[in-house]
Amino acid sequence: MKRILFILSLALCVAMTVMGSDKAPRVIRTTKMAKPLMMPQALKPGDKIAIISPASTPGDDNPEKAAATLREWGFEPVIGNHVLAKCHSYAGTIEERCADLRWALEDPSIKAIVCTRGGYGSSMLLDPMTHREFRNNPKWIVGYSDITALHSAMVCSGVMSLHANMGGALGSRGANDVINQMLRDVLMGHLPSYTVPAHPLNKLGIAHGIVIGGNMAVFTNIGGSRQWDFLDRENIIGRDIILFFEDVSESMPRVNSMLQQLRLKGVLDKVKGIIVGRFTEYEPQDDYDMNQMLSETLNGYDIPVCYDFPASHDEDWNYPMIEGCPAVLNVAPDGVTLTFEKP
Repeated sequence: MKRILFILSLALCVAMTVMGSDKAPRVIRTTKMAKPLMMPQALKPGDKIAIISPASTPGDDNPEKAAATLREWGFEPVIGNHVLAKCHSYAGTIEERCADLRWALEDPSIKAIVCTRGGYGSSMLLDPMTHREFRNNPKWIVGYSDITALHSAMVCSGVMSLHANMGGALGSRGANDVINQMLRDVLMGHLPSYTVPAHPLNKLGIAHGIVIGGNMAVFTNIGGSRQWDFLDRENIIGRDIILFFEDVSESMPRVNSMLQQLRLKGVLDKVKGIIVGRFTEYEPQDDYDMNQMLSETLNGYDIPVCYDFPASHDEDWNYPMIEGCPAVLNVAPDGVTLTFEKP
């Protein structure tokens, strides 16, 4: 009798479980929707612009010459306390460079930040910082090369940033230089549209997405940092990406290794278009150059790709690129157009 009662009770439990499962809430999986990044406010005459050195020490005249150009444009430059400091190859200790960066970010009267130069060391400042510090008072950070680390931090914090010529070019090229004036126009709220000649290796097509990239060695070196890597899968999920990259003094095998790192990481599978900037100060291998080497991998992706775009360490060939801004890349037979759009 006990055995019969046990079997009946077991059957009743199974029946109740099945009935209950029919009433269980359905789990609906949705794709994460990424929030648009904040665009810093447009500057106006009289606004303050901080000049700091988050990476290597600049030449002694760099900050003052850059300040002179900013004054000609009608802005009020303010120079960080440690802008000419020296600690090994860096512009001061980590604490000194962080202090200037925090000052420039936290002061609400400062509307933009211009870096004096790149070099090395910007990534050393990331872990002491927080996303809130980059996000609380959204403002442009201007620079290229090693400053790519700060652009990555800004994008990860939800704020656009500005890959462009910095203190050295501002001072040496002056207020009336065409590319410097492109930077001034972006600072003052004008979204650019660039048209450049076609390249024989270009892959035709149209891509829509936010522009992300910069110095290839810098952003691959911080790759894997979920907090600060703007190409980490958690940061790019739900976003369409147009990736751009350039570099200086990197060999072809080294650049190929970095490209394969992006491939293996899955970045190249996710981007909608690729802008290859100019690679400078490297040795081609006989009749085999950097762009040919890159195209061997990039041709395997069904996306538009353009080569020799004006993003580089050559200050004559380095147009301002708005990191995190929506844009349309049109790679056509007669040329390439990159048009930035309001978020």
